[in-house]
Amino acid sequence: MKTIIIIPTLNEKKNIKSLVKKIIKINNKFDLLFVDDNSTDGTRTDIIKFNKKNKKIKFIFRKKKYGVGSAHKEALSYAYKQKYNIAITMDADGTHDPKYIPKLIENLKNHPIVITNRFLSNNSLQDWPFNRRVLTTFRYYLINFMLNISYDTSGAFRCYDLKKVKIKDILLAKDNGYSFFWESTYILHRKKYKIHEIPGDLPFRKLGDSKMKISDIISALFYLLIYSIKRFF
Repeated sequence: MKTIIIIPTLNEKKNIKSLVKKIIKINNKFDLLFVDDNSTDGTRTDIIKFNKKNKKIKFIFRKKKYGVGSAHKEALSYAYKQKYNIAITMDADGTHDPKYIPKLIENLKNHPIVITNRFLSNNSLQDWPFNRRVLTTFRYYLINFMLNISYDTSGAFRCYDLKKVKIKDILLAKDNGYSFFWESTYILHRKKYKIHEIPGDLPFRKLGDSKMKISDIISALFYLLIYSIKRFF
């Protein structure tokens, strides 16, 4: 099966070399696609080096920060155009362990979409700072309550059967930032796609800095509020 791993980046030089090695160790036949939002720390230089050594490592370089949701949309659109069978999306910050990739693909046999759920695994967030654990847990229950769903919708570690999931349905999600993840999940759920979850640990970032700011959190909460109200009309 023709498979592509999609990895958005923004200043992740400290993490991507290790990530690439782990993915290749699992399966060296996978294509990797980096979507970089104008990193300034040398991330792009390393991606170009990877590409020169291994043509299965590809990239899309963007002129500025368009948002992680936008990166997923562009990369998934690319995957459809290039006739891939399977697309896996994951973060570049070291929190998504490639060891789960085989299990994600295995579960595609009976489900067109497979995602990881941090809350199905005991102590998945145990090494996170207390305030981040509280925020992430609160967001999980808030989104599920307001949208009446039960998935871990804010995670980006996902697997799509591109022969069964229509790109036009994914692109119905309008948000280009972090809300893309819960919005697209909700839309696909409403479209009656079977979404399967597997448990997955999510270690706290060890290297580099988080790109999520307070303004992103406030904006996402406001978007969720408006979205949850609109769905009744």
